[in-house]
Amino acid sequence: MVSNRDWEYTLIEENNKNKIPTCTLIMFLFVSLNIYNEKQENTIIPTNIYLKKIDNKMKKLILAFIVCVVSTYSLYSQNKIIKGRVMSDHFETGSLVTIMINDTAKVGSTDFDGFFQIDIPVSVNKISFWSVGMETTTINLVDKCDELEVVMMLSCTYDFMTLKKVDRLRKKQFDKLPELHKEAFEKGIFKTDKPCYIQEFKPYYKKKPK
Repeated sequence: MVSNRDWEYTLIEENNKNKIPTCTLIMFLFVSLNIYNEKQENTIIPTNIYLKKIDNKMKKLILAFIVCVVSTYSLYSQNKIIKGRVMSDHFETGSLVTIMINDTAKVGSTDFDGFFQIDIPVSVNKISFWSVGMETTTINLVDKCDELEVVMMLSCTYDFMTLKKVDRLRKKQFDKLPELHKEAFEKGIFKTDKPCYIQEFKPYYKKKPK
């Protein structure tokens, strides 16, 4: 017969291997503890021992509740708030721009004036901005970068051009973004004269691997 303590050791070992959520682990432990105690109630034991078992069970239940609350608070408290503003490379307000992390998870959007505020995990360092009529802008955060002011390039149609030529034109406009950011600061649109993040140019043309 497997004892209740053996169950606890087994579950703890599984948690270390598979990273089972703390609250799930603890609640599972108490289910096994209740089943074990119910079986023990069918046996004849002295009253003082039975009361002691109940008292120990309540203490463990209270401890489990405290651990669950602390774990949940710790999980949600490790977030950071990022705010800022978005505009196009023609100084047009970036209204209703979708903001995503991990390329797929939407975390917010800009208002009609291009302002936004998002709450994201501290581990996230890449944010993408998407909007109709604009090229998707992906930036990499650096330390202490919590005020993002982003210039998005308008998405243009290039007829009868190779991808290489299109990339040359796009790269030429991309290289102007720091200058446009500074100009937006001088016009009072942005609060900073240069971005605090890293943005890399993404070409359309991709070389085939040899």
